[in-house]
Amino acid sequence: MFKALDPILHSQLRLAVVSLLISVKEAEFTYLKEKTGATAGNLSVQLGKLKDAGYIDIHKQFKDNYPLTLCKITKKGVDAFEQYVKALQTYMKPDATE
Repeated sequence: MFKALDPILHSQLRLAVVSLLISVKEAEFTYLKEKTGATAGNLSVQLGKLKDAGYIDIHKQFKDNYPLTLCKITKKGVDAFEQYVKALQTYMKPDATE
């Protein structure tokens, strides 16, 4: 009846990051930090976990001699998010049939 929730996405900050990246496809680290209200250190750790899971790609480069970190959701990340939402719906409507 209840589907398992992806432990990678079940973290509030990681879920917020993936939700943002779903809507914009690519975002700078500073944008994600601002939108989530996370500290730089915590965000870095959580982005690393999402990258290790294959849910996002991270590209580091320089823009006007300043470091720029870009994050982009992967196909695997989109699929995982969609499955997470479907699994969460089984908790909101436990009597619904599949």
